[in-house]
Amino acid sequence: MQRPPVKLLEDRLRSQIENLKLSLRPSTVKNYDSAVKSFLRFLGVHYPEVDSPSALRRDPHILGWLHYLCEKDPPLSKASRLAHIICLRRLLIDLADSGRCTLPPGLFQLSDFPRLDHFLPKPLSPEDDRLLVECLRRRNDLTSNILLLLRATGIRIGECLRLAADCLKHLGQQDWALHVPLGKLHTERWVPVDQDVCNLVERILALRDQTRRTPAGSSLGFLIPQPRGHQSAYQHITRVLKASAREAGCSTPVSLHRLRHTYATDMLRAGVSLPALQQLLGHKCIHMTLRYLQVTQNDLQREYHQARRSSATRHQMPDLAVPGDLHDTTLPGIPGIAAALAATRHLLEMYRRQITNQPTSLHLERLANRLAKIAAQLEHLPVAPT
Repeated sequence: MQRPPVKLLEDRLRSQIENLKLSLRPSTVKNYDSAVKSFLRFLGVHYPEVDSPSALRRDPHILGWLHYLCEKDPPLSKASRLAHIICLRRLLIDLADSGRCTLPPGLFQLSDFPRLDHFLPKPLSPEDDRLLVECLRRRNDLTSNILLLLRATGIRIGECLRLAADCLKHLGQQDWALHVPLGKLHTERWVPVDQDVCNLVERILALRDQTRRTPAGSSLGFLIPQPRGHQSAYQHITRVLKASAREAGCSTPVSLHRLRHTYATDMLRAGVSLPALQQLLGHKCIHMTLRYLQVTQNDLQREYHQARRSSATRHQMPDLAVPGDLHDTTLPGIPGIAAALAATRHLLEMYRRQITNQPTSLHLERLANRLAKIAAQLEHLPVAPT
């Protein structure tokens, strides 16, 4: 029995997804699979005769699918539509590059990719942050200390769940660092921590050993026990955070990622530079770091006035040193007159450097030049005998 055309196209796309499994995370492969299912579902209903990528046309196949994505019920978000378009476009281009098919030009255009909405960062207000931290310290159980660790280090929840039991490293004297393993962006890093964070890690280890219900071998070597798996631990920590926020009386809902936004904003206000903050958060580009920061009007005012003070200090005119003999205007005859002229020229110059009116400054400079000429003429006069 001959296979339907759309099925032949599906086989080619899915074979390409199998190749991607060798280098992509399972969650990313699911995005490709979802995009292919959506596209094939649309073709199967409206254009079942399409049997290969080379048979595709921008109009009606690609444009029709784009309208289909917008009209779905429930509608897809911009981020989901963008992911679908990027995944399908890459699969088709990879098939063409492998020589298995040819693609007509112009299947996708830049205008096809929806522009994502830019949302402001959502750190907790200083008051909500204080209330939440105090509540978690009062509770002082295992999950509350895990949440305090998230707030104090700014690491992602996925990274926190993968922390090793020996994640702390002593760098010498009072310097400690937290080893964050490979995470969302396939990078690892060392996050500087203080004694408070070291105490949190010790507290988590002690509480974990006291309340251990983990089967032997499960979560072995991890700081945080996960007897029912990663997803269950994530859901439990989320529930405890929401309950703690309600108990603390926070004015807005609190999520795990808002703790990360709060850490980033707090570090910026404490004086950490953007490049250093990028490394602390484990970002690959500075633009991602900027999305985590909230710069309020108070921050702008503080930075502005601090910059102005620094600028005024940096450009302040140095005082001219006054030679000792210029103060002695009691010398007899011409030497005393010369000392008085030199002292007057010095006072004129110091005053001229402090004013900003350009015409006045030029006039004072001319007067000083006249005094210099008078002093030069005095040097040629004979000194009367005493």
